[in-house]
Amino acid sequence: LYFNAGMFVFEPSKLTYDTLLETLRVTPPTAFAEQDFLNMFFNKVYKPIPLAYNLVLAMLWRHPENVDLDEVKVVHYCAAGSKPWRYTGKEENMDREDIKMLVKKWWDIYNDPSFDFKSSDSMPDSETLSELQQM
Repeated sequence: LYFNAGMFVFEPSKLTYDTLLETLRVTPPTAFAEQDFLNMFFNKVYKPIPLAYNLVLAMLWRHPENVDLDEVKVVHYCAAGSKPWRYTGKEENMDREDIKMLVKKWWDIYNDPSFDFKSSDSMPDSETLSELQQM
């Protein structure tokens, strides 16, 4: 199994931390840097979490039979063009209604006044924002 390290929570022991650093010092670079390294380091102990806690968007079109959107708690916006703050809907698979709904949900949470997420440089262009608000 190979995991996507974009949604990764870990609190190592001191021994594991030291071993990680030592192994990192002698490991040659790879294409996916930390993700490849973490997969190599934890290959014998990795256990996947349920899909509901790390929905990788490509699952929506690659394995839709395994996705129950009503159960999803964490969405990993890792597909090309899926980052909500850069979303245009023009990239491959990004014009799907389920993707649009998840991007809109992200913006609904971001714009919720009970949270303080906003910074002026993270807003989408006005055309995209207008389209999402009409959903």
